[in-house]
Amino acid sequence: MFLTKDEKGILLLIARQSIESIFEDFPSMPEIDYARHPSLALRTGCFVTLNKHKQLRGCIGYISSNTPLGETIWEVAKLSALEDPRFPPVTSEEVPRLLIEISVLTPPVPLTNYNDIKIGVHGLILDEPEAHGLLLPQVAVENHFSSNDFLTALCQKAGADPHLWRTRFLNIKTFTAEVFREEQHRDLTGERK
Repeated sequence: MFLTKDEKGILLLIARQSIESIFEDFPSMPEIDYARHPSLALRTGCFVTLNKHKQLRGCIGYISSNTPLGETIWEVAKLSALEDPRFPPVTSEEVPRLLIEISVLTPPVPLTNYNDIKIGVHGLILDEPEAHGLLLPQVAVENHFSSNDFLTALCQKAGADPHLWRTRFLNIKTFTAEVFREEQHRDLTGERK
């Protein structure tokens, strides 16, 4: 998948307006000209990650979606702000300080060999009867993971024994993601620089 700079900007605007709409009176998401931006009509998985002061503040998404990408971003941005069980809901005072990152996913494919994992390229999905989890490709880069570290972190995120992957070959799928974020930095008062 390839999104233009304009399309990335539209998706980031949709995500920001979605979060702002929690606290302000926005009737619905902005109109999208799908004829001009057909990529935004694609039905694909995506995640919205929220960071505040370089710390994770929320991240939720879908591996796949039956709605157009723009609408999916509108939905998961709100979920990231309000429903990530690791964090309390975002407050209105925090909104200006949030930096938004979007990951648009390719369809997952089964992993046939652990050695095929490419750090910085692949995200991982664990799909076992007793454990389910997902890590985006950037997680491995941000944490300086090796492939082994990435597999351990995936099992841990899924609530399984962190070394389960060493005991048997697990049902893991890989995907890639087009990742982009807001470029504007904000100082501690929330003002745009």
